[in-house]
Amino acid sequence: MDAQTALGFALPATVGIAAIASGLGLGKAVSSAMEAIGRQPEAAGKIQTAMVIGAAFIEALTIYALLTVLILQGKIGG
Repeated sequence: MDAQTALGFALPATVGIAAIASGLGLGKAVSSAMEAIGRQPEAAGKIQTAMVIGAAFIEALTIYALLTVLILQGKIGG
Protein backbone atom coordinates (compact mmCIF):
# COMPACT_ATOMS: atom_id res chain seq x y z
CA MET A 1 0.00 0.00 0.00
CA ASP A 2 1.49 3.33 -1.02
CA ALA A 3 1.12 6.66 0.78
CA GLN A 4 -1.65 7.90 -1.51
CA THR A 5 -3.82 4.87 -0.82
CA ALA A 6 -3.19 5.15 2.91
CA LEU A 7 -4.25 8.81 2.84
CA GLY A 8 -7.33 7.88 0.84
CA PHE A 9 -8.44 5.50 3.58
CA ALA A 10 -7.29 7.53 6.58
CA LEU A 11 -8.69 10.97 5.73
CA PRO A 12 -12.41 10.13 5.79
CA ALA A 13 -11.93 8.05 8.93
CA THR A 14 -10.15 10.95 10.62
CA VAL A 15 -12.98 13.38 9.91
CA GLY A 16 -15.50 10.82 11.14
CA ILE A 17 -13.63 10.28 14.39
CA ALA A 18 -13.31 14.03 14.92
CA ALA A 19 -17.03 14.54 14.29
CA ILE A 20 -18.01 11.75 16.69
CA ALA A 21 -15.69 13.05 19.40
CA SER A 22 -17.00 16.57 18.91
CA GLY A 23 -20.59 15.37 19.21
CA LEU A 24 -19.81 13.50 22.41
CA GLY A 25 -17.98 16.48 23.87
CA LEU A 26 -20.78 18.90 22.99
CA GLY A 27 -23.38 16.55 24.43
CA LYS A 28 -21.49 16.28 27.70
CA ALA A 29 -20.96 20.06 27.88
CA VAL A 30 -24.59 20.92 27.23
CA SER A 31 -25.80 18.21 29.61
CA SER A 32 -23.60 19.49 32.41
CA ALA A 33 -24.64 23.08 31.74
CA MET A 34 -28.32 22.17 31.88
CA GLU A 35 -27.82 20.33 35.16
CA ALA A 36 -25.98 23.35 36.60
CA ILE A 37 -28.73 25.71 35.47
CA GLY A 38 -31.30 23.40 37.05
CA ARG A 39 -29.45 23.56 40.35
CA GLN A 40 -28.78 27.32 40.25
CA PRO A 41 -31.23 29.11 37.96
CA GLU A 42 -29.97 32.51 39.07
CA ALA A 43 -26.56 31.77 37.51
CA ALA A 44 -28.02 30.74 34.13
CA GLY A 45 -26.45 33.66 32.25
CA LYS A 46 -22.91 32.94 33.42
CA ILE A 47 -23.29 29.20 32.88
CA GLN A 48 -24.70 29.67 29.39
CA THR A 49 -21.90 32.05 28.41
CA ALA A 50 -19.25 29.60 29.57
CA MET A 51 -21.02 26.75 27.77
CA VAL A 52 -21.15 28.66 24.47
CA ILE A 53 -17.46 29.55 24.68
CA GLY A 54 -16.58 25.92 25.44
CA ALA A 55 -18.76 24.69 22.58
CA ALA A 56 -16.98 27.07 20.22
CA PHE A 57 -13.61 25.61 21.22
CA ILE A 58 -14.90 22.06 20.73
CA GLU A 59 -16.23 22.93 17.27
CA ALA A 60 -12.97 24.69 16.39
CA LEU A 61 -11.05 21.45 16.91
CA THR A 62 -13.38 19.67 14.49
CA ILE A 63 -12.98 22.44 11.93
CA TYR A 64 -9.18 22.19 12.25
CA ALA A 65 -9.41 18.46 11.56
CA LEU A 66 -11.55 19.13 8.49
CA LEU A 67 -9.13 21.77 7.19
CA THR A 68 -6.21 19.40 7.68
CA VAL A 69 -8.05 16.74 5.68
CA LEU A 70 -8.83 19.19 2.89
CA ILE A 71 -5.18 20.22 2.71
CA LEU A 72 -3.98 16.62 2.68
CA GLN A 73 -6.47 15.65 -0.03
CA GLY A 74 -4.25 17.55 -2.45
CA LYS A 75 -1.50 15.01 -1.72
CA ILE A 76 -3.63 12.09 -2.92
CA GLY A 77 -3.80 13.11 -6.58
CA GLY A 78 -0.16 14.13 -6.95
